[in-house]
Amino acid sequence: MLRVHGVTASARVPINVAASQFFARTERRICRDTTREARQAAPARRTVPRHSRTQMRLRKSTLLLALAACAHAPANTSAPANRNALLLNPADPEWRKPAPALAHLRFETSKGVFVLELHRDWGPIGADRLYNLARLGYYNDARFHRVNKNYIAQFGLNGDPAVNAVWRENYIPDDPPRSDNKRGTFAFSMKGPGTSNTRTTQIYINLADNTRNNGEPFTVLGTVVEGMNVVDSLYSGYGENSGSGVRQGRQGPLAEGGNAYVDAHFPLLDRILRVTVSAVRP
Repeated sequence: MLRVHGVTASARVPINVAASQFFARTERRICRDTTREARQAAPARRTVPRHSRTQMRLRKSTLLLALAACAHAPANTSAPANRNALLLNPADPEWRKPAPALAHLRFETSKGVFVLELHRDWGPIGADRLYNLARLGYYNDARFHRVNKNYIAQFGLNGDPAVNAVWRENYIPDDPPRSDNKRGTFAFSMKGPGTSNTRTTQIYINLADNTRNNGEPFTVLGTVVEGMNVVDSLYSGYGENSGSGVRQGRQGPLAEGGNAYVDAHFPLLDRILRVTVSAVRP
């Protein structure tokens, strides 16, 4: 069992869901207790001395205000209050939280659900970056801009041009190479041979055993453990024409135009609806 700020959650329950459930229960309990006090306030007025009635009326007014606040309280989530501000600030400490030893990243897409199993010990620097991008919503509403049938599926450009601008050169150091590009494995894309420390936000998933890439220092971070058929079914009709990879130098219009540009020029691309992160016991 896992504990999230005092909440016990099973290993397969998303961390953000467990936190939301805790706050929701707390809010309901406060509102329920407040309602009970408000209902008891009126009859109590008949039994208290006259000089205390003014205090009782003030207390009742306070309780009613609390009830109104409960009725209009927003739903609690684990995400920071201003997600957009966070996405625009890669320097925020929230982006540097360590990933669990083993995590599942559940991608809900326009074609269905697939799950990536992320192993921190395979590459802790890359695992931490991917974990935080996923849990803080960076990939939500992103497009699978590069899908080559029987080769790779790639994503990682944000739908907001301003977000792309601040992350484009927010590189992380390389992990030791772990370049075994079997079908279903995934890793950060990077610039060509001879460059180092060029990983940012883009992930590729191998749709086949791509042994031809094993000579390059990619760091595979995990595998698809559910929904590989969904990954295989992502729209691949545009091939390399819808932005291609990091190395080809053709992603500028997509990064600068965001989803508005992508949807106008490549409307058939599949998309990520949202990503949910769960810690898993090894």
